[in-house]
Amino acid sequence: MKALKMTVAAVAVAAALGGAYSFGQLQTVASAHAAPAAAVAAPSAPLPGVAAAALPDMRGIVAANAPAVVNISVSGTRKTSVGVPQLDPDDPLYQFFRRFGGQMPQGRTPVQGMGSGFIVSADGTILTNAHVVEDADEVTVKLSDKREFKARVLGADKASDVAVLKIEAKGLPTVRIGASAPTQVGEWVLAIGSPFGFESSASAGIVSAKSRTLPDGSYVPFIQTDVAVNPGNSGGPLFNMNGEVIGINSQIYSRSGGYQGLSFAIPIEVAMNVERQIVTTGKVQRGKLGVSIQEVNQSLADTFGLARPAGGLVSSVEKGGPAARAGIEPGDVIIGIDGKAVNAAGDLPAAVALKSPGETTRLQVWRKGRAQDVEVRVGSFNDEKVSAAEAPSADKGRLGVAVRPLTPEEKRRADVAAGLLVEQAGGSAAKAGIQPGDIILSVNGQPVASVDQLRSAIASAGRKAAILVERGESRIFVPVDLG
Repeated sequence: MKALKMTVAAVAVAAALGGAYSFGQLQTVASAHAAPAAAVAAPSAPLPGVAAAALPDMRGIVAANAPAVVNISVSGTRKTSVGVPQLDPDDPLYQFFRRFGGQMPQGRTPVQGMGSGFIVSADGTILTNAHVVEDADEVTVKLSDKREFKARVLGADKASDVAVLKIEAKGLPTVRIGASAPTQVGEWVLAIGSPFGFESSASAGIVSAKSRTLPDGSYVPFIQTDVAVNPGNSGGPLFNMNGEVIGINSQIYSRSGGYQGLSFAIPIEVAMNVERQIVTTGKVQRGKLGVSIQEVNQSLADTFGLARPAGGLVSSVEKGGPAARAGIEPGDVIIGIDGKAVNAAGDLPAAVALKSPGETTRLQVWRKGRAQDVEVRVGSFNDEKVSAAEAPSADKGRLGVAVRPLTPEEKRRADVAAGLLVEQAGGSAAKAGIQPGDIILSVNGQPVASVDQLRSAIASAGRKAAILVERGESRIFVPVDLG
């Protein structure tokens, strides 16, 4: 088992402090020194010079919203198969198992699970996580007043991990929908859910970070918090200090499978976009550029002449895709979309996903030392290829690679017109992450098809070079310090 793993568990996260306290009063934690017993007629004032710590009173938020948070239990079955036992080819059972493609006949294993959700309309529309209702044949929703309803799954979008349920009821309590965009790191947030089945449990913390890209490859720019979240919290709401939902608790990062201080929530803007489409059309569409991007670190920023590490570096462009038709090229750094800055690579997929297919968007692109605008007609998301990939770190040293041109068969398999196969890597190339088996496609945007072209490109690159390599099915720019 890996030392670190992503564990699906609901992340109910506490809300923003931000100076606005719509619910309740601020409490103060006084000095720990006790007054003499005879003088305890009234609370003693804090000692002079000792500052009292102000904490938000979240009782009003819980009282107002707990009735709209529901417990979800699911039951169903999942297909299973058993591997074939080691049999002699002469055994009569051998041919029987071969008929099933090396597997025993598929069966069905009972599946049961639980999670949380919250009511967004008084007529019974509920939001939760898609993974909560996955493989469910029957979904039961339990309200805070103990009433239970069978729920229909109107739709479940795996890409965002958002599902929409419907129960037949009227006059239900609802949450207030807010916005995650104004939320700042350090603000208080509150989660309500059913960890381990303990219904209507509240936990609080602060926003630890925003726009987190997780290893699951999702396009969602997660809100990271330190709110205590455990299995059963999945699908529950994350509130700010105005009592508004700003996210859906979705995942935790854990060694043990339980909460260890890292919780992640889906921004409410993403969730409500999915909810609107499922309710009105029964399906979800999202925008697509057709590019692979990676984070811009300091070395890449220096190489491309950017003032600071920011934006999404285009490492490959899908043939015939929206970006290709608009003229986007590998080596472009997308630094903005429709006038809004792209500070990190993870910001771009989320912004594009909110666009409607066919909509025209304006990208701010850094190309060859200057910024320019490029208009792109957004395509339709289908197994979106926009993903954030970490670039390897670079260390000082000399370039040291043994390369050869690709054979026609290697070009066909890699789907490239030309390139150089790395057979040995040493020096600064190896330190930067280039390894045998990589295919070098370009240096600082200049295609290389021969060893002489590579030498020439490196010679004119100065102290730094951005080398585009293909590794497996991915393309990334590797920043190399040539010294």
